[in-house]
Order: sequence, then structure tokens, then C-alpha cells
Amino acid sequence: VFISRQCWRWCRSSMRRNFLFMPFPRRLVLSPSSHKVSTLSAGFFSARLSSSLANAANHESQIMDKCPSDQQQTDTNRSIVAHPWFLGSQRNLNLIELCCDHTSSHRIGIFPCHRSLLKVETRRTFCARRHDPEPTSRPAVTALSEEELALKEHVSAFAKEVIGPKVREMDDKGVMDPEIIAACFEMGIMGIEAPVEYGGVGLGFTAACVVIEEIAKVDPAVAVMVDIHNTLNITAFNRYATTEQKEKYFPRLCKSALSSFCLSESGSGSDAFALKTKAEWDEASQEWVLNGTKSWISNSKEAEIFIIFANTDFSEAHKGITAFIVDKSNPGIAVGAKEDKLGIRASSTCEVTLENCRVSKDAMLGKRGQGYKMAIELLNEGRIGIGAQMVGLALGAFENTLPYLHERKQFGRSVADFQGMQFQYARALMEIEAAKVLVYNAARLKEAKAPFVMEAAMAKLKATEVAQSTASQCIDWLGGIGFTKGMPAEKYYRDSKIGTIYEGTSNIQLVTIAKQIQAGYRV
Repeated sequence: VFISRQCWRWCRSSMRRNFLFMPFPRRLVLSPSSHKVSTLSAGFFSARLSSSLANAANHESQIMDKCPSDQQQTDTNRSIVAHPWFLGSQRNLNLIELCCDHTSSHRIGIFPCHRSLLKVETRRTFCARRHDPEPTSRPAVTALSEEELALKEHVSAFAKEVIGPKVREMDDKGVMDPEIIAACFEMGIMGIEAPVEYGGVGLGFTAACVVIEEIAKVDPAVAVMVDIHNTLNITAFNRYATTEQKEKYFPRLCKSALSSFCLSESGSGSDAFALKTKAEWDEASQEWVLNGTKSWISNSKEAEIFIIFANTDFSEAHKGITAFIVDKSNPGIAVGAKEDKLGIRASSTCEVTLENCRVSKDAMLGKRGQGYKMAIELLNEGRIGIGAQMVGLALGAFENTLPYLHERKQFGRSVADFQGMQFQYARALMEIEAAKVLVYNAARLKEAKAPFVMEAAMAKLKATEVAQSTASQCIDWLGGIGFTKGMPAEKYYRDSKIGTIYEGTSNIQLVTIAKQIQAGYRV
């Protein structure tokens, strides 16, 4: 990474009160004469420079030594035109900081400075005018890596061959077949982001979304089971568990033990942090004692490991909320009767009651009072998983309906040939693709450690609306047969309704988006 004196003067003069964003997986070279930014292949390196230009110059020789030779760089040269007028501004900055990794896809922002200061940091993507002869240098957010593509193909086949034959029976009985749960663990899709050393797959968040989408095409009920286990609970252990907790629980979570996320209560739905479940410290036994009732808990009937959110001090309001790990074998926990639901019927939804449920101090997940922050962060990510589930649902309904439209003949030609019908299914697929882009954009941002809260809310909101609309239209396109259980459209329609309710209602998503918008306009 080299920032020259000439470039410094150019940044101050031509980029004042504006900033530039561009993808940055490799080495950055700024050329003030041509206003170009070239990226050359390089290994991991990072440079932290102080505000003075002299310090930047001093680092030049050290950093250039870590760059590959010109011959090594030949095949990977490419450039992006740095258009000097961009959105936004930022003042009073006092640090130059640049960290990059050839394995990541962070986005780098070059900001104007107050006086002689400059800051370079990872932020959400805005725009950079490109002049790039290689279109593959910035692939679509829905483009998959080789690993993700292979995973998609295997899971697609698994869903059709293993889950598919049992979908109708599980829906009718309202029960998740234990063989399906066991098969998901055997397939390795219950520990997608879990570390390899603990028995996980070690892939990223986008890979989890790929799995959820492919399963949802066949059965959204199985997809939500996989989703909650991966995007909420595996992520919680990845991020907040101690080494001892990881060694104890990860092998089970990846190989055999389904998990449940217990936050909601009858009196705390959208206002989730008004929860009444309490955790009291018993000095005599050196244990936490949990008491309360959780409602609408997914996976609870089959779960062996529960993450319970309870308040350790109501005087501290949400700052007292703490997460605890509770095993199904604990005598203080009881799972109630299964709810008889409209959709995703195979997915269990029950009350979970805690009555003098005693757990050791080692059962605390994260720190005391960290539960509020933990739940917010996990649900922000979980929304993307629900978006992937709804995209898969919409595609499943669409793909199961279109063949019939081409086979069904009316007035001497297939129903799909009528222009009025063509307009409808063309628009439906366009909406599905739009939702998919939002979902995978949010997933990529999350993986890049860029801000993604607004994008996640948009993705879930759009995907759930598209799922409902598509499933409803599919019934219309099928006519009378679509209204019967002889076609899967009616199940997709029933399953789609839950999308606008769980992991944040549609109105909550709109509130989240509005708050993010307002934050950008406040002085």
C-alpha cells in the first residue's frame, strides 16, 4: 500500500467534501496523474499510518517489499476510474488506516479530511464509476464460489430425494420426521459456519443462505429448522461461547443435537426485551436459577440444547438480559404441547417452561447483561436467513407451477402461451430475482463485516412479500387444481404467511429501515 505526497495533495484538492468507495481485495496503488486506482494481486498485509504525510512516506519501502514482482502481477492487473465527485462527506478525521486481505472483499472508502487529515476505512458500498474490461472482477452478489456452488448442487439433490417424499406426510401430521433431522446432520448442513476442528463445515454465512434456499424450495418447514439452528444458535456459539463451551457443545450441535432459540414470551413479541423470565444467583449452591415461560419457540419439541434469555436484574431493564445454555436433560425445563399451525406445520412451535431451572455459572453464554446486544445482532443476521427461506419458497412454488401451465391446454394452446399469463409469470420471476439480490447482497455485506442492518431488513421484507404474492398467484394460475392438496401450491401459500411475522414483523422491518434512513440525515 503506497500513498504518495502527490496523491495526498490530489486527495485534498479534488476530493474535498466527497468520498470514494470501491471493492478492495488486493493491493491498492493510487495514481494522481490518471486518477486511477489499480488492484494488483498480493498477500495479506496491513498498514496503519498516522495523520502526517511523512509517516505515510516512511512506510512505503516496508510495504512495497511485501508486494509480488511485476511478473507475478501481470495477469491480475485491473483498474477502476476514480470519479472525483461522490456522495456524502465526513469531517474531523484524524487517522489513516488501511487493512486488506486478498481472501476478503472489503470495501474501502477514501474520505476527505479536516485540515491535513485523511481516513481510509471499511464501510458500506456506495458507488465508484468503473472502467473495467474484465466484468468478472466484480461478480454479481448472487454469483457463488466453487464451494458454494458444489454445496448448492448437493443440497438440492438431497432436498428432492430425501426430504421431498416425506413433505406431504409431515405436513398432514404436523410432525418433523426424526429421520429427516438425522439426515440433515449426516449431510453436514447443521454446522455450516461451525469451525472444522469442532466437527463443523467451516463455510461462510452465504453458504448457509444457499442451503436454506435450496431446502425451502422443497419444504420451508425443514428449511426453518436448519435456518434457526445455523444462523442463530451456531452463530451464537461461534461468537460468544468460551473455548470450553465450544469444546462441549459444538460436536453435539454439528453431529446430532438440534437447538432452540428462546427469546419470545406471550407478553413480549415485537417488544422482545420486555421479557419476564428471570435469572437469580443462588450464592449457596453457586448456581443460576431460571424461572419463566417462553412462547412460540421453534425447534423446541426436538431440541436438545436451548439458548434461554432471562433478566438477571429488572432494575437494569434490558441491560440485565443475559443468555444461558440449558440442556434438555435439565429437570427444570419442560416443553409444552405443539401448536397446531396454519403453515410450516412440520416445524415444532411450543411453549418452554422454566421452573427452578438450575444451571452452573459456566452455562452463561457471553457476559452478564450482554443478552440484549447478542439477541439484536443475531436477529439482524437471522433475518437474512428468513429472506433466503422465503426466496426458496417463492422459487419452489414457481418451479412447481410453470410445467403445468405449459402442459395445460385451453382454446387450442397451452395456458403459458397466452400473453396475459406471460406478463404475470414474467413479473413474478422478476420480483423473485429482485428479492434474491437483496438477500445475497445482505449476506455478502455481513460476511465482509460491513454494515448490513438496513439491507437485512429490506431483504426480509421484500422476500416475505414476494413469497406471499408468488404463492398466491401460483394458485390462481393453476385454477381449481391449485386449490387442492393434489398440487403443492396450497402448502407454499400456507407456509408463506409466517414470513411476515417471525424474526421481526413487516412493520418492525419498516421501522428499522426508517431509523437507518433517518440516521443518515441527522446533524
